[in-house]
Amino acid sequence: MNDNKDVSGPESWPAPPDVLPPPKRELIWRIRGMVRTIRPHQWIKNVFVLAPVVFAKSIFDVQLLSTAAAAFSVFCLLAGTVYTMNDLADLDADRVHPVKRYRPIASGRVPVPWAKALIAVLTVVSFGGALVLSPWFFLVALLYFLNNVFYTVRLKHLAYVDVGSIALGFVLRVLGGGFATRIEVSWYLLLCTALLALFLGFGKRRHELTTAQARAGKQRVALESYTQRGLDWALGITAILTLGTYLVYTLDPETLAFFRVKNLWPTTAFGVLGVLRFLHIVRNRPRAESPTQEMVSDGPMVAIALAWAFGIMWLVYHLRPA
Repeated sequence: MNDNKDVSGPESWPAPPDVLPPPKRELIWRIRGMVRTIRPHQWIKNVFVLAPVVFAKSIFDVQLLSTAAAAFSVFCLLAGTVYTMNDLADLDADRVHPVKRYRPIASGRVPVPWAKALIAVLTVVSFGGALVLSPWFFLVALLYFLNNVFYTVRLKHLAYVDVGSIALGFVLRVLGGGFATRIEVSWYLLLCTALLALFLGFGKRRHELTTAQARAGKQRVALESYTQRGLDWALGITAILTLGTYLVYTLDPETLAFFRVKNLWPTTAFGVLGVLRFLHIVRNRPRAESPTQEMVSDGPMVAIALAWAFGIMWLVYHLRPA
């Protein structure tokens, strides 16, 4: 089967799979649609909130870990709010997308008033939880939310600026984890996070530009200002900078002294493999909704991530608390 086959217009697409169930089951069906709207499978992105605890060698500190888990939960709720807002804002564009048209709001499974109520509830609960954890954490959560509001309203229409806004969201996740647990966050961690997020964001735009073809402007306004050549350069530059920054971090004498290891740099190999695998997904999975979503279920990518995590645990923690 040729995955690069052009997809014809909306009029030739099959009907959405969600069919209105009998009245007795309709409420449960719609509630499940609301759960899908907040994207539980995307919550893995909020693992960045836990990064300060991991790299502070405090992963076995139960109190810190529980606080970090609470911060993680707050960002999951905030992310769900943002996803719902974006789906409402992108309603017309999603309805002409071959995959996104099946999203609960675009398909009609979740009515618009229900989606607005969901946003209100998630916003109140998430900000209430953030304030309980820490005033500084609350401030970071607020900045994260405002950044996403600006993204939805304006920034997502500006090429390259839109990816920068997404990268800022990942940096704020790391800062939030640091403030919640009162752990000082290394500038290496912030820089690596920003560069990695830019790399993944450009990969997602490269994938969208390839699959959208003539419908690019209808699916995402910013795609009209992107070019494949420009995105290839952006991917190459951010990949090199990300790997280079991580390599310098693993060779820094202060890093080695803190972790009490001599050879941390070999873990860079997992980063190289991860970058290459992601580029493969971007170029060879045109039917996927998103390469960042696809990588979570991609066997080789998951294996690379687990191997890197195991290597870090072995070298930094020696598989036991410091």
